[in-house]
Amino acid sequence: MDDNDKIARNATRDPKRDVGGPAQPLLIVNRLKKHFPLKRKGLPGRARVDVVRAVDGLDFRVAKGETLGIVGESGCGKSTLAKLLMSLVEPDAGEVVLDGLPVGSAQGISVKAMRSQVQMVFQDSNASLNPRMTIGDTIAFGCKVRGIDSREAARQAEAMLEAVGLDPELYARRYPHELSGGQRQRINIARALALEPRLLILDEAVSALDKSVEAQVLNLLEDLKRRMSLTYIFISHDLNVVQYISDRILVMYLGQIVEIGPVDKIYDNPQHPYTQALLSARPSMDPDHLTEALPISGDPPNPINPPSGCRFRTRCPHAETVCAEKMPALAPGQIGTQVACHMLVDGSGHSQAKRYVA
Repeated sequence: MDDNDKIARNATRDPKRDVGGPAQPLLIVNRLKKHFPLKRKGLPGRARVDVVRAVDGLDFRVAKGETLGIVGESGCGKSTLAKLLMSLVEPDAGEVVLDGLPVGSAQGISVKAMRSQVQMVFQDSNASLNPRMTIGDTIAFGCKVRGIDSREAARQAEAMLEAVGLDPELYARRYPHELSGGQRQRINIARALALEPRLLILDEAVSALDKSVEAQVLNLLEDLKRRMSLTYIFISHDLNVVQYISDRILVMYLGQIVEIGPVDKIYDNPQHPYTQALLSARPSMDPDHLTEALPISGDPPNPINPPSGCRFRTRCPHAETVCAEKMPALAPGQIGTQVACHMLVDGSGHSQAKRYVA
């Protein structure tokens, strides 16, 4: 048995790392909210404080061993959500539960203990590496955090380099500036895996790579997930990449979830008008069916003062009075998904509700 197999075995067989059993979701997010206050406006005593509603009451679960893809336009709150899950920013409300244990709670699990099981890979592979540390030392640092001595940490760092497809003899003594973007991203993945996490949050981890390198990194992630029994949250604006790697997909719009469900069902039959517009905007590879008309127009509304009711109504071709008066709840749809749209709720007051529900 080689070092890679030993690392994979140790990362998956520790009974302390699977408190709730296979049926317990690895991650539960309840009513998570984060608003960023802006400068006060107005005269002293009458000034008001505006807030950016980056993440506004999210509820979802991530099962053990699955990949949840998160998509949405720029500014919808994807990266803020990732930072909230890592406790890099403090939420205003809500909770994050890791394997049945509330994070940051006296009755649950500390943030430090959570970060030994949840790691994040950032978009900018260069900025997230220390330019003064060699690649071997960078990866070995994560091993030392687990209490391993320097010699064993260096040996495990070499094993991690091999796990991500890089020869330790060639790369362990190099510095980040000596590597390509794809190689640096492999180093970031290896560094994250050095802590033997159960969940990897990948925030636009392949968006800065060219397509050939992107495919290699995606295949690497699939292989590592299988060998080390990992769970992924994969954030990307590339709908094709999300379709390839994900088991389920979560669609965000202006800080809220508009649709969530199995990736094949959503891609084959999107229910929410925003999801339909996103998927319709994908470039067509068929010269006889090129995308000519824009499926969605205009920019997302200002998150400082979002529209009342449904936040997508200002760009939705099906918007009616009820859409402005009442915010739609995330409810079970027709095909095993959850959708936040009045058209899919019988008796909601939308003229097309019965047609969609029937």
